[in-house]
Amino acid sequence: MRRFAAILFFAIVARPVLALATGLRVLGREHLPTAGPAVIAANHNSHLDVIALLSLFPLRQLHRVRPVAAADHFQKPGFVGWMARTLLNIIPIDRSGQGAEAAIAPVCDALDRGEIVVIFPEGTRGAPEVMARFRRGSSVLAERYPDVPFVPVYLHGLGKSLPRGEWRFVPFASVAHIGKPLRVADGDARPMAERLQADVETMAAGTTLARWAED
Repeated sequence: MRRFAAILFFAIVARPVLALATGLRVLGREHLPTAGPAVIAANHNSHLDVIALLSLFPLRQLHRVRPVAAADHFQKPGFVGWMARTLLNIIPIDRSGQGAEAAIAPVCDALDRGEIVVIFPEGTRGAPEVMARFRRGSSVLAERYPDVPFVPVYLHGLGKSLPRGEWRFVPFASVAHIGKPLRVADGDARPMAERLQADVETMAAGTTLARWAED
């Protein structure tokens, strides 16, 4: 039932709304993983970020794509909690300060099952088009799974359509730029969080230049 509800939501609501209201443009779609285990790591400005990322995958694959979300917020009763659990199929994470290893345990379980995990390394939503420092959780996860691909994604515009603290949707052009997968096994000595942030910032700069050129 959950799987069927998610397919209906993305086919009838999410994809059409994103296409019509934000004109979501996708760059680098060829880098999107077709199977897990894999990790999608994106910047975070809006609740729309999760929906936009999930909308990039084939409907038949949605049940294998699991966004990480805060248990204290999305496990609550009510519509938001129901949507997070039923339509988005979140991996709830405890943010009570128990340590990185314990916090990522549910993520590890998902990767062990061969799922695709969506994470936001900043840890929370920021102001539109303002990127915070990526936290070390992605580095801890990558050290445990050196052969698993970490795919950086830069999201632009969604924070202006539905910014933090707002529930009124404003149409605004958006872009999802997908970068090349990164692995610890690649031999790059930098922590994964640093590598991901560097790639997302590079894509952000390139997206800005491309928009100026179009204007």
